[in-house]
Amino acid sequence: MDRNIQLAQFYGKSQNYTQIPRDLYVKHGVKRGLRNEDHTGVLVGLTRIADVVGYRRDAEGVKVNCDGTLYYRGIDILDLVKNDAYTGYLYEEACFLLLFGYLPNRRELDDFCKIIQESYELPDDFLEMNLLRMPGKNLMNKLQHALLTLYNYDEDPDNTDVYQTLRKGLNIMGKLPSIACYAYMSKVHYYNRHSLIIHYPRKDYSTAENILSMLRPDSSFTEAEAHLLDLLLFLHADHGGGTNSTFTNVVVSSTDTDIYSTMASSIGALKGARHGGANVRTSQMMERIIAAIGLDATDKQIRETIKRILNKSFPESNGLVYGFGHAVYTLSDPRAEIMREYCGEVATKKGLAKDFDFYRRFECIAKEEIGKDTGMDICSNVDYYSGFCYHMLGIPRDLYTPLFVVSRLVGWLAHNIENKLYDGRIMRPATKYVGDLVSYIRREDR
Repeated sequence: MDRNIQLAQFYGKSQNYTQIPRDLYVKHGVKRGLRNEDHTGVLVGLTRIADVVGYRRDAEGVKVNCDGTLYYRGIDILDLVKNDAYTGYLYEEACFLLLFGYLPNRRELDDFCKIIQESYELPDDFLEMNLLRMPGKNLMNKLQHALLTLYNYDEDPDNTDVYQTLRKGLNIMGKLPSIACYAYMSKVHYYNRHSLIIHYPRKDYSTAENILSMLRPDSSFTEAEAHLLDLLLFLHADHGGGTNSTFTNVVVSSTDTDIYSTMASSIGALKGARHGGANVRTSQMMERIIAAIGLDATDKQIRETIKRILNKSFPESNGLVYGFGHAVYTLSDPRAEIMREYCGEVATKKGLAKDFDFYRRFECIAKEEIGKDTGMDICSNVDYYSGFCYHMLGIPRDLYTPLFVVSRLVGWLAHNIENKLYDGRIMRPATKYVGDLVSYIRREDR
């Protein structure tokens, strides 16, 4: 008998023994997905790094929706973006703030940037042996592999002291943009037969500038393009301790394992379509919609298309309009609000104003239709505009989620360190056994 058929039979038979009725979760007070009945998250820790605000409580303790705010170390991200004239290194400034708790002065920021820039260079033979000779079909998996391989280049890889964790984490941060870009170049060279182009990172460039330089054949980019990518990295740098990949990082690091294993586990969590991979699904959805109805579609055509997505009659739809809704934000996602403004400016400069107008109209109509369908307040989230921004920058879709890793690693590192300093216990929640007690049956009697 075919092994797959046998396995399917085993699986089918197992349903008589393994099912857990849904009502048992209610009976035993289990918060599925670590979520409360009002859809808020179960409190699992304390942090002073970032705060995600999407609702408030009234005098009776009832959840009330409100405009979203994201705080980095108590500072509204909108203030970080708007208060000073842009001089580059916005992402690096946010990294400093998240890690050390205060805004750096000019000299401190320069020194911090130099620490990261000195880590840009990959170890000898790392590019040739681990990326060019072993290209990966999926870049997120390849990033995991590359991080685990960096373990072998560390003279003291299992040292989990807080300061050593910081030092090793900054070293990974410096190398990750090159690893992501080279992993992409290796993949398209091997699997798609594209020309192999390798540009080395420049120590006088910011993280955003280096990514654009390494991805483009001529290494050129405009200041507006670098600013937009810098902003994207900044907006993805952290989102509190409750996000799946950050919580994963804290859970794994609480076992006192090495930082390379810890960061690889977070990449695995971020890869999922319900987490970091959502930006790719949003981009694919919008591409299918534009191909079907065109940028000149009327509001009525857009509305009908959204209804078709919701009732699963639009091609490749599962009833979800990607890029809308969030676990915490209700009326608005501040990251999407900021991104809309800045990507609109770049779209005009790049001759893509018509595309941006379509995104804008689709967003407004989608909020209305999804709200009617669910009876809830719905906002666009960071994934809705990030894919459009990456597209304008000429960044391939394969790199959308890996660039999320590049930006979010500092958040993982900050929470990792905070947990080591002020919690320090291994994460060990509980589950309740709800199966039957069964007598053993001798093999010959089964």
